[in-house]
This record gives sequence, structure tokens and C-alpha cells, in this order.
Amino acid sequence: MKGPAAGLPIGLTGKFRIILLVFASVFVIGLLLFSQHLTDQLLQRERGILDLFVQSLEYVANNTSSTGDFSFVLEVVRAIDFPIVQTNPEDVPIYWRNVDVDTAALSQEQRAAFFKSLLARMDSQNKPIRIALNDTLVVNYVHYGESELIRQLRWLPFVELAIAAVFMLVAYVGFSYIKRSEQSNIWVGMARETAHQLGTPLSSLIGWLDRLKASPPEGQQLQETIQEMGNDLERLNKVAARFSKIGSRPDLRQEDLREVIQEVITYIARRIPKSGKKIDLRIDTPGEFRASINRELFEWVVENLMKNALDAIDGPSGEIVFTLSQAGGRTTIDVTDTGKGIDPKLHKEVFRPGFSTKKRGWGLGLSLSKRIIEDYHRGKLYVKQSAPGTGTTFRIRLVT
Repeated sequence: MKGPAAGLPIGLTGKFRIILLVFASVFVIGLLLFSQHLTDQLLQRERGILDLFVQSLEYVANNTSSTGDFSFVLEVVRAIDFPIVQTNPEDVPIYWRNVDVDTAALSQEQRAAFFKSLLARMDSQNKPIRIALNDTLVVNYVHYGESELIRQLRWLPFVELAIAAVFMLVAYVGFSYIKRSEQSNIWVGMARETAHQLGTPLSSLIGWLDRLKASPPEGQQLQETIQEMGNDLERLNKVAARFSKIGSRPDLRQEDLREVIQEVITYIARRIPKSGKKIDLRIDTPGEFRASINRELFEWVVENLMKNALDAIDGPSGEIVFTLSQAGGRTTIDVTDTGKGIDPKLHKEVFRPGFSTKKRGWGLGLSLSKRIIEDYHRGKLYVKQSAPGTGTTFRIRLVT
């Protein structure tokens, strides 16, 4: 089967980039909000533990004459996994926990300088909590910092942004490569398609000229030769008109679709005998079906679908049938063949530029057809149904 255009369908690469950007932005914002939520929850937890610790110390200080069990204070202390420093009202440390320092190795001046710097850093992060006797006399202050887990969580947004940046960079490079590859396939395919389209009428004209030179015909034979040469020249004109409309907005006019399709059938039928196949080409639906189309480009689509169907028919005989219907302001054209069929996994792939199951195919016909129908006619072209060994039905949907 001769397939076409695949990769990202024309115009979809830009949409995927926008979708990628939106997805990455939502992903990063979501992670930032989640990490901030976790940080806030941990900060509240640590503040709750510290409040409990301060309340325990106040309870003990206000009950010095009591013989009660104060072991609960030790349990509170064990729950503290972040740095704290308890000082007197003059900010002289009297107790600390989870502070990474060997005070025995420091001189008195070094120790004082270390704690002064540490307390300043802690107080810039969190306001110190006072320990009061009978709720009036301040006897101590508790300064506290952040746990290692919170410090790591504060770095998490930067890590997330870096990962997102790398992800977007890789995706951008990947899409750029896909786009370049797709454009390369399109240009190569278009060049070959041009040569193929022009090759048939040119070869025919050369043949007629050789015949005229070898034995000039006379009478009826001369008239037939002139008519055939005229047909080939008309074909060249039509090919030139098709390619001139690619890339520009073509004019759409109300046309009788059965008449347009029948003209292509007649053209293709004259060339089937050369392939050695006996193919029944027909339109199964009577009546008139009109829709807004550009005749030259629509003929090109029908021709590509028929050539694709002919390539798919392996045996010496087969059928290519057109079925038309109209409803709700739309016209539907089904092109059904009795060829080898398409694997369901490839129903969308066949429209990718450069895709072809033929060794000598260049994979542009279906891709170009899809663009003509969807971009220029605001319609749809897709595989309605197909499976290996059951033939294929392509469906075209047009605005009436």
C-alpha cells in the first residue's frame, strides 16, 4: 500500500508544542504548590512540637516544689528533630539540640561568635519563643531553625524547574527534529510526486512524436493522434494547476461530485490494462451530489485514493467502489476497495508524510490528500474501516 504523510499531521507540530508548554507549566506549578504545601505542613508540625516543649518547660518551672512525673518532657525533647537553642534573657546559650558543633574544640570567643551567628540566622527564619514564669517573668528564650527535610524541600522547586527546563529542551529538540524530518519527507515526496505526475503525459507525448516522425499518420489516424496529444497537453495543464494551488487558498465552487469522480474513473480506467489487472471501477450511488470543492485539487484526492487502492489489490482482479450520501448539510464519500487491507494500528499512520508500505513508495499521496480535504475544504479524510485481508474503506466528509 502506498501511504502518505505521517509524523505529525500538517499544522499539528505547533499545537503539540503549545500542549507541551501548557502541560509542563501545569506540571511545574502543581509541583511547586505541592512542595510549598508540604513545607508549610512540616513547619506547622515543628512549631507545634516546639510550643509543646516550651509549655513543658514552663510547667516544670512553675511546679518546682511538685513531686510529679516530668518524664513527658524527655519524650517531647526526643520528638525534636530540628536545631534549637535555649538562651537566658541575655542570649547566652544554656541548652541546645541538633546543632552541629563541637564546643569543646572552640575557645570561649569562638563559641560566643558561633552562637551569635547561629542565633541571628535562626531568628531571621523564626521568631524566638519565650519561656515565662507565671506568665509574666521571662526566664528563657527558645530559638529554632529548620530541619534538614525542610531545607531540602526549599531546594525542591529549583530542582523541579531544572528538570522541567531539561524536559522542555529535549522535547523542543525532538519536535524540531521531527519537523525537519517531516519537511524533508514532504519536499522529497513533492519532488517525486511532481516528476511522477508530469512523467506520464510527457512520456505519452514523446511516444506520439516518435510515431509522427517514424510514419506520419493521415486522415482519421491523424485526427486520433492529435486528439490524444491534446489530452496529454490538457493533463499537463491540470498537473500545473494542481501544484500552483498548493500553499494558497483555492477557490471553492459548487460541483457535481459524481461527475468529478466519474471523470477521474475514466482517466484511471484507460491506464489499468497496462498494469495487467482487471478492476471494476464504479460509483454505486445514483443521483446528483453537490458540494463546495476545488475541482482540480479534489480530482487529485480521488486519483490518489484510487491509485492507493490499485496498489493494494494484489490479485488479477478487484473492485474500487464509490458510495455517496448527503445528510445534515454534509456529503460523505466512501471509497472501498478489495485490496489487502490495513492493520488497525496503522489507520492514522498511513497519513504521516514519508510513511509507505511499498518499497518504491515515497509516502506523500495520502498525506497530501488529507491536507487538501482538511485544510483547504474544511472536511475530513480518514480510514473508516480496514483490516488485513478485508479491504479498505476511506471516508471523505465535505460541507455541502
